[in-house]
Amino acid sequence: MSEVKPQKRDITAKDVLWYIPNQIGYARVITAILSFMTMQSYPIATAFFYTTSCLLDALDGTAARKYDQCSGLGAVLDMVTDRSTTSGMMCFLCIAYPQYAVFFQILLAIDISSHYMHMYSALTGGATSHKQVSAESSKLLHLYYTNRKVLFTVCFFNECFYAGLYMMAFPDHYTFGKWITIVSTPLYLFKQFANLLQLQRAALILANIDAKAANEKKEGKK
Repeated sequence: MSEVKPQKRDITAKDVLWYIPNQIGYARVITAILSFMTMQSYPIATAFFYTTSCLLDALDGTAARKYDQCSGLGAVLDMVTDRSTTSGMMCFLCIAYPQYAVFFQILLAIDISSHYMHMYSALTGGATSHKQVSAESSKLLHLYYTNRKVLFTVCFFNECFYAGLYMMAFPDHYTFGKWITIVSTPLYLFKQFANLLQLQRAALILANIDAKAANEKKEGKK
């Protein structure tokens, strides 16, 4: 008599919420909030929590692939946490360096806008992930999004640049922060260029989709 194998139950929304990579995402949110809470007066604690949140960014994707737990929730949580963490830091920098507030505001606006439009254009265009960028579309963005080591390194040093500026706001940590900022500058500038490039690319993709839809609508009226 053959052995009857037990059937696997269906995956529920609760299962997805507690996927291992999503739990890592929640840990990133918690450490980011802790960095905001200590940011005003405790630079060492802030540096620890902020850096931890950024470093955990390298683990959620790895865990998703290892445990076959990729999810739309995880992808959005990852991007939203990235943007929120950076936004929190830049809010402080606007206070610490009021003479450069407009500069930080513009960079933050470009950062949020480019990532939102990039994700929206990718999903509207039929991609299953915002990280699906063909080399024909953009060689630089293809390298940036498909090579995990490049993506993590650029994003990490982008955050290190802001963290260095943060440390410079405290006299006792000025020199340390200055060197972090200097070392991080090249990849920070690369990240800002990538933001502008993906903003331009996303706008072009959406315009092409709109033009195609308008032409189809026009043909349908004939």
